[in-house]
Amino acid sequence: QLESSLIAPAGCPKWLSITRGELFPFGPSARDQLLEAGNDLTRRLQLDKPVLFYDGTFDSIFINTNGFVATAEPTGESTYLGNMPPKFGMIAALQGDLDTSDGVGKVFFRQDSSPDVLFRAAQYINGAFPEDDEVNPTNAVVITWVDVATHEPPSRGDGIDKKRNTFQLVIASLETASYAIVLYARDGMQFSSTPIQGRSAVMHTGFSKGLVQGFLFSSPGPYYRTSTDDEASIRALAEETNSGHRGIWVYEIGTSPYFTNATPQAPTERDDEETDARRTGAQIEVHQIQYQPLHPDNPEVLVVDDTDINVDVFSYKLGTCANNRNKCSQFADCKDHSSGYCCNCRPGFYGNGIQCVAEGKPQRMNGKVYGKVYVGDSASPVEFTSNDLHSYVVVNDGRSYVAISDIPNTIGPSLLPLSALGGVIGWAFALEQPGFRNGFSIIGGEFTRQAEVTFLPGNEKLTIRQEFKGIDEHDHLVVSTTLEGQVPEVPLGSTVKIGPYSEVYQYSNNLITSSSTRVYEVSLPDGSTATRTYQWRQTITFQSCQHGESLRDMKPTQMLSVDQVFVLYNPNNALIRFAMSNKIGDINGQPEENPCFTGRHGCDTNAVCRPGEGNQFTCECAAGFNGDGRTCYDIDECRENPQICGSHAICNNQPGTFRCECEDGYQFGNDGQTCVEVYRPVDACEEGTHNCDIPERAQCSYTGGSAYICSCLPGFIGDGRVCQDIDECQPGRCHQDAVCYNTQGSFTCQCRPGYNGDGFSCFPERTKTRCQNHRDSIQGATVSGPRGPRPPLGQFVPTCDENGGYKPTQCHGSTGYCWCVDRNGQEIHGTRIGPGSGPMCIEHGGVSPPVGPTTRPDVNPLPQGTHLLFAQSGRIDHIPLEGYDMKKDGAKAVLHLPEKVIIGVAYDCVEKMVYWTEITSPSISKASIQGGEPTAVIRSDLDSPEGIAIDHLGRTMFWTDSVRDHIEVASLDGSQRRVIIDSDLVNPRAIITDPPNGNLYWADWNRDAPKIETSYMDGSNRRVLVKDDLGLPNGLTYDSQSSLLCWADAGTHKMECTHPGQGDRRMVMEGLQYPFGITSFGKNIYYTDWRRDAVVAVDRHSGKESDEFQPQKRTKIYGIATAYAQCPSGQNYCAVNNGGCIHLCLATPNGRSCKCPSNAVAVGCVERDSGY
Repeated sequence: QLESSLIAPAGCPKWLSITRGELFPFGPSARDQLLEAGNDLTRRLQLDKPVLFYDGTFDSIFINTNGFVATAEPTGESTYLGNMPPKFGMIAALQGDLDTSDGVGKVFFRQDSSPDVLFRAAQYINGAFPEDDEVNPTNAVVITWVDVATHEPPSRGDGIDKKRNTFQLVIASLETASYAIVLYARDGMQFSSTPIQGRSAVMHTGFSKGLVQGFLFSSPGPYYRTSTDDEASIRALAEETNSGHRGIWVYEIGTSPYFTNATPQAPTERDDEETDARRTGAQIEVHQIQYQPLHPDNPEVLVVDDTDINVDVFSYKLGTCANNRNKCSQFADCKDHSSGYCCNCRPGFYGNGIQCVAEGKPQRMNGKVYGKVYVGDSASPVEFTSNDLHSYVVVNDGRSYVAISDIPNTIGPSLLPLSALGGVIGWAFALEQPGFRNGFSIIGGEFTRQAEVTFLPGNEKLTIRQEFKGIDEHDHLVVSTTLEGQVPEVPLGSTVKIGPYSEVYQYSNNLITSSSTRVYEVSLPDGSTATRTYQWRQTITFQSCQHGESLRDMKPTQMLSVDQVFVLYNPNNALIRFAMSNKIGDINGQPEENPCFTGRHGCDTNAVCRPGEGNQFTCECAAGFNGDGRTCYDIDECRENPQICGSHAICNNQPGTFRCECEDGYQFGNDGQTCVEVYRPVDACEEGTHNCDIPERAQCSYTGGSAYICSCLPGFIGDGRVCQDIDECQPGRCHQDAVCYNTQGSFTCQCRPGYNGDGFSCFPERTKTRCQNHRDSIQGATVSGPRGPRPPLGQFVPTCDENGGYKPTQCHGSTGYCWCVDRNGQEIHGTRIGPGSGPMCIEHGGVSPPVGPTTRPDVNPLPQGTHLLFAQSGRIDHIPLEGYDMKKDGAKAVLHLPEKVIIGVAYDCVEKMVYWTEITSPSISKASIQGGEPTAVIRSDLDSPEGIAIDHLGRTMFWTDSVRDHIEVASLDGSQRRVIIDSDLVNPRAIITDPPNGNLYWADWNRDAPKIETSYMDGSNRRVLVKDDLGLPNGLTYDSQSSLLCWADAGTHKMECTHPGQGDRRMVMEGLQYPFGITSFGKNIYYTDWRRDAVVAVDRHSGKESDEFQPQKRTKIYGIATAYAQCPSGQNYCAVNNGGCIHLCLATPNGRSCKCPSNAVAVGCVERDSGY
């Protein structure tokens, strides 16, 4: 797209990129609405006044997290991320896989018709389209993506140091048009690509119409992409512009009633003498274009961003039209000659027969510029790496325009004398004098041009090589340009003036040459001027048809006359522009007065000027257009004749013509015109025609074509066609106190008599508690009755809690009296109450129950049993466990904590409390899972608390702080704080306790040296357990039954385990995507995965994934913990009477340490060695 140097809106210096403060007002103060936090979320906005997009009118739009606005409900992000263009209409402000679930990023939006906003929008639009009538929008929609991050784990793993982008889209509309104003702040663009399916994909900006409904089929509509697949094009959005002010881009995106494609205003350099005076004309015959997609596997691809397309240059060979007709242009006829065949353009078209274009139709050229050029005496060159080159020619007056982008100011002024960089397109489509032909008429659009430039008097030399690769599917000429050499320096701020010049072209067989001396005048910044020259020699090589008469009639010499040369370099836009008028004619320069030959005819730009007698002429609309020649309108051939493309084909209207595409499942046959069905292989696995074993023993996997693979399921062995059961009962499969039983395809473990457990973990049956012995002794003393044995009538039977202790409230089953008891089951005097009501008994070791309701609307008490607790942004959820299986239908939120980013989760099995860390306003908090108020435990002296662990025996909590790089301990009420590890930590996160053994474990995911360490709970005896073959060890868990320490690594994508005291290490599972938190229960390990937004269950014995749970709220899942129905068995020295310590009691394997908190002086604490 051609860019123009335009006027900046008032108050904004156009040489500076905008900042966030210069965006349109946004946020709560602007009364914006807020899109829900998360990834790939959409909000429908009903509009007060419609938006025009392409040729459609829309009363509502859809705003999406991923940096775009849609005109229809967008499909899931997997359908368009990395697979553009989408099937729905899209305005992509900066589209990628974005995320706001961390509570930092936000998406604001509103409708606005305030005078300030509309006036500012009008300034931008009118500045960008200075030659159009003034526009005054009547309403606007303002959408702002603020501090949005990529939907991926960032450098610190949880989003603390994420790179973030801020950008804004304003859709301004009036009754007949809509405009998109996109603003990119220079202090708000920190990344240019997002991860998609394991790879990095450059973000997209542009406008896609989506699928267009044809007469029979839908086909992809136009897609105007404003960036490329180069990350530099995204970074440039904040530094460049098409509106005259860096960082601000303006596009006309829809008009009524007609519209073709979204585009910025292209520069127009028409002469003042051109008027609206038109002449009458006639219509020229229209011919169709058959179009075969460049990507048969992806027929939706319409735009080719890389214009370096490998188009084989055509050469004629011996043959006949019968077998070579499809090598001619669709607008040409094939003619046989005695020595071969030739292609000749039909009337109304011109070219070499291989490529033909409509007479009078404007032509465009797109390409890239490469190479290295030294400026003056500079020791280092300026490199050109795929700079965009665009050109536009008004053929019926010979005026050509060229723009090259991303030209740094170190070389921009020095290239101004080289107007002939794009002059070749002026020669190709020059205005023809009677009897003479321009370049395209003779050689078409496939040729090579090489020019040697020698600057005088310094003798600097520059080589320009251009490969013209023909006309692409968009009817644009494609060129690749390479510059190599040296140019004399022209200082920044200088201007260059080039007078009219002429150049003689000499034509021979497949070779054209020319040479000339160019004179130019440089006006220097100090006001002085200097006249300079350079010598120019060029050769053009091409392939032509040697069998016909066309080249025999070609004149051996022609003269190209160039005048009205305009050159400009804009350092603000880093854009160089050339414009000139081109005529091809007699070397004697005989003037022609007819307006068709002077270009001053006033015909429509899509019309042909036909000369008459003297100065008389007529205007005829070009092929594919209707009108009187003064005004021409495009003919929609697809609408006028829906069957024009034939069966199984889709017709797409184009300016001046149309294209046929085969519908999905079909492709063009050998004739290039008829759509034939694509061979579709049969999936034998899906059809059930394979010869694999039965599904209970084998799996069929389709591999493409008609091929498939049979493989036996886990637990079976064979070739997949015949599978036999494996006896899995090998030593070590089950716990040492369990028996293994083989089954078909699997096995089971069962603890031996006298042991409890699941067979993978077995432990001796527990000794009965005092309450259980009391209860069982009464229930065992039965008497006989008519209904069998039962306890004696009137006997009191105590009730025990899930841990075997006396419940605080006891009731007599026969009398109905209830009373409170202490821990030993002794009645508390004065608490006995008669039938009909119950006493208010205090939980043993707890606090008095609250008066009134015990839960808030945002707190949901958990039912009895073991659960998984996990954190998402703004909430903590739970999944009940049935055995080791997740009861997914019972999952729900336990706590709603809006605008909080919760990282770590831990559970106190004694008081039934969940503890968590959060980083938005750094704190550690707790709440009862049985229903209670969330309470902040620690609020001060925290920067980034992440991992958290509980010693339920010693009544302490431990946490990591990844900014302060230390590990700290405190009592469960937040008092008695003490730092126990404060050295050699970089990124500590996961931390867990082994209370019965007095050990502490933590992981440091320092990317340079990740490690897993351990120490006693007082911080002593610190040592590294694992340091090799680690990447990002995010999560840790310790299973007390098996004494296994297990971790999940987001860098190696593995789950591994070790026995800390033995130094062994084994892999449980590989292929994890991005694990974060991890916990264990029995034979299962449960982990959270950021990429899958899921909680995943893994059987650690088989190393297989057994289940997955995806919450309804699809955002990153952070920490996870097991909420046990009863505390694990075991004791330590701090479990009774705080270990005899006055302040902190911290367990060790063989005793305990009494430690002072950090504020020892304030609490009068003196520390002594006090281990047993």
